[in-house]
Amino acid sequence: MKLVILDSDGTINAERDGFVQSADDWQPLPGALEAIARLNHAGYHVVIAANMPGLGRGLFDMAALNAIQSRMNKQLAAAGGRIEAVFFCPHTPDEGCACRKPLPGLMQQIGERYKVDLSQVHAVGDSVRDAQAAAAAGCMPHLVLTGKSAPAQPGPLPPEFPPGTRVHADLMAFVDALIGASEPVPLDDAAQPAPV
Repeated sequence: MKLVILDSDGTINAERDGFVQSADDWQPLPGALEAIARLNHAGYHVVIAANMPGLGRGLFDMAALNAIQSRMNKQLAAAGGRIEAVFFCPHTPDEGCACRKPLPGLMQQIGERYKVDLSQVHAVGDSVRDAQAAAAAGCMPHLVLTGKSAPAQPGPLPPEFPPGTRVHADLMAFVDALIGASEPVPLDDAAQPAPV
């Protein structure tokens, strides 16, 4: 099985101060839904792994989360794509769980559910915690420069990023590197950030 794990806020959809708390708050980033559809059409199953501390803090409930995911799925279907599953950590940072990124628990759950070798799985996010969780689980970490916590300037990544983290301007640039574009960029050449 070909599997890609994506973060949500800042990777697929725009981040908001105070979290995405309702379906009305959810807005896809430019090209993100089309990128997921391209992955699907190339035979990749796409799964989300996301921290959702707003649940643990009571800022929104499961009904609101279901409405957010329903909006995402409808817009994604209109673009010709789909998400297989959403794995999320509802805990706040002080709860000491094993599933909150940068810990690898969510990634490991995905590996167990889909019976995949995580060393063959690409994991994409917009923050150092996404890259750290991916690397800790044995996945291939990728950073997109579309979220609030991604480095603002092109250049070498700060040392807290795992070695081998590959950098892409956005989710479509990752897909171009993975499955090809009109002018393909080999993944090994994608280690330097592309201009944003």
